[in-house]
Order: sequence, then structure tokens, then C-alpha cells
Amino acid sequence: MSSKRRYWLMKTEPDTFSIDDLERVRVEPWNGVRNYQARNHMRAMQPGDGVFLYHSSCAVPGIAGLAKVATAAYPDPTQFDKKSDYYDPKSTREEPRWSLVDVEFERKFAQPITLETIKAHADQFDGEFALIRRGNRLSVLPVTAAQWKQLLKLEQR
Repeated sequence: MSSKRRYWLMKTEPDTFSIDDLERVRVEPWNGVRNYQARNHMRAMQPGDGVFLYHSSCAVPGIAGLAKVATAAYPDPTQFDKKSDYYDPKSTREEPRWSLVDVEFERKFAQPITLETIKAHADQFDGEFALIRRGNRLSVLPVTAAQWKQLLKLEQR
């Protein structure tokens, strides 16, 4: 297992759960992810990994702030709850299909790094940045160390 810090971008709809909500509760289980590729990204996360919290499906989508991974991945309890929107009847406690990590608030940006700004600087990212790849709909994305540094440079403090 690698001890090297990794970086991620996690999308959330601010009407449902925003950077302000994370700041208020400090640590939150990142539940309800029901895409295998996004789940696999969470299973690869380690405590201390950096997270960009990205607001999507809103007037001005963009990176709202920073968090970090607080726990290793563990089974998402909502998959077993018949009353949950995220219930999965094919998942069992012996073989859970869905995982989550707890995410811990670090800081909110004074102004979000907007998707428009990120796209305008696309040429500055090493390789292809998954967020701006055409057709990308994943809620959890890997970010390279170079992309992380470049995105932080776009923050207007």
C-alpha cells in the first residue's frame, strides 16, 4: 500500500450537501455513490488524501473548497436500509457492493474556482483533466499532484 498522498475531486449538489454543510458538521460519510468506477476510486482512497469539494448542478459549478479523506473505505450502510433512496437489494452484509469514506472539512474558498475558469486553463493541466473530459459524469474523480497544484493556483484568495 502506498503512503504517497493522493488527490481527488468529489462532486456534490449544494442544495443537497454543500461546503457550508461540511464546515458545520466537520466530518461526513460520503454515502450514496452508486457508480462502480466512482466507488472504486473511493476504495482506493486513504486517510489524509486531499479532496476538492466541487459544487455541481447549480448556477455556477466549481470547486468550493478543500477537504481530506478521514477514513479508509468501508461499506455504505445506506445500501442495507430499505427506507433509504440508496438501498440496494442485491447487496449483502457479507458481500457489500457499495463503499464510502468519511470526508473532513479543511477550508472553504473565498470564491469558487469555477468550471469556466478551469476550462479556460485546460492547457495548463498535465495530460487530460477528468473533470473537463467530454461526457464525464463521475461524482468522484482522481486528480494528479500536478493538477492539484495547478488548480490551487487558480484560487483567488
